[in-house]
Amino acid sequence: MPKRVDHEERRTQIAEALIRVAGRRGLHAVGMRDVAAEAGVSLRLVQYYFETKEKLLFYGLEHLTGRFTARVGARLAAAGPDPGPRATIEALLLASLPTDEESRTFHLVYSSYSILSVTDEALAAQPFIDNPDAAENALTGLLEQARAAGLAHTGIDARTEAISLLAMAAAMGTSILVGQRSPESAIAVLHHHLDRILATSATPTAGDRS
Repeated sequence: MPKRVDHEERRTQIAEALIRVAGRRGLHAVGMRDVAAEAGVSLRLVQYYFETKEKLLFYGLEHLTGRFTARVGARLAAAGPDPGPRATIEALLLASLPTDEESRTFHLVYSSYSILSVTDEALAAQPFIDNPDAAENALTGLLEQARAAGLAHTGIDARTEAISLLAMAAAMGTSILVGQRSPESAIAVLHHHLDRILATSATPTAGDRS
């Protein structure tokens, strides 16, 4: 009896191959034939599941985002059953820093996607991500939650701070990737800014009471 093919598993296998090749060579240099060779399947099979390179790239982006979400979830699970706003914020920000092979690949390939979506007409014709403000909204909500609980300085603008933290994490990630700074240095800078935003206790400071 012929073996039943799990189509979703096959798509995942191809997407993983795409990410591996893109992590080594850069997304712009990846072709469907390269992905087929990496996945150990025929070019015809890749074309069967993904008719065009653009469809393959978008599926790969979704898969990469899913891997990042799982990475954040693992950090939160390690923080305990009720991690609180700060630990959750740290999980979101630190998961994106290229501190190991998995996160390095994520940062490199995700950055490549964003650049390619500007210059490639087929990619530019579609949204880069379905919900581009998801991370910003999540971080804003966490900072508002911390402020309401007395765990953040009352004068902060949660939205502005969220935007700043995300931009900082992205820039720090690139600086690690190109060897400008160490992961430890980048993490220390992010902790410094979180210490500035978040109160050390529920007791308001003199500045908060004014």
